[in-house]
Amino acid sequence: MIVEMRTLQLKIAAGTAVADAFAATLLARTELSPLAGFFETEVDTLNQVIELWPYDSIAERESIIARAAELAGWPPQIDEYGLEEDIRLLEPLPFSPPLQPEEFGAIYGIRTYTYGTGFMPQVIERWSEKIPAPRKLSPFIGAYQTITGRRNQLVHIWAYQDAAERQRIRAQAIANGAWPPNTHADGSCSASRTSSRSRPPSLRFVSRGAETA
Repeated sequence: MIVEMRTLQLKIAAGTAVADAFAATLLARTELSPLAGFFETEVDTLNQVIELWPYDSIAERESIIARAAELAGWPPQIDEYGLEEDIRLLEPLPFSPPLQPEEFGAIYGIRTYTYGTGFMPQVIERWSEKIPAPRKLSPFIGAYQTITGRRNQLVHIWAYQDAAERQRIRAQAIANGAWPPNTHADGSCSASRTSSRSRPPSLRFVSRGAETA
């Protein structure tokens, strides 16, 4: 499986209009393949919409995109609201669960780490050792590495009922040593980090995503 992560940077206050435009045409598009997540950011980098589209393969993605281009009204006409777009193809890490449309919480967060060249095997090994403990504390949506665009990136996603639950779980995981994986303290796998906390808008029938603890 691969996941297309599409991030739209919008003009201020354009989120509702974009969500409405998607809702108006999404049903026909999801008959071709599911939309596993659709989120608006509410902290960190604001005015973003993040979409998650799972596919069996790159070939299937290309085929479905070609078929979708023939649908009436797709893609939504949102150019007037957008500033820029970033598309990354992601590959699930070995311990990542299947990505399917489902609702896991009221808020979702997406965090991206960028590692130095050649360090991803070490990172995956350390994550594999640590991931069972935090999965007991909150829904783990998935962890992925980039296969197109900027390389050596790890994207991970968790779900929470609210911001207070996220803070409580994060503090608990750190206090008992369950999280995070030690991928930077010794300098061997140093990384830069970006994060966002996101919320599904009115598209309640699609949501799958989360926030890192």
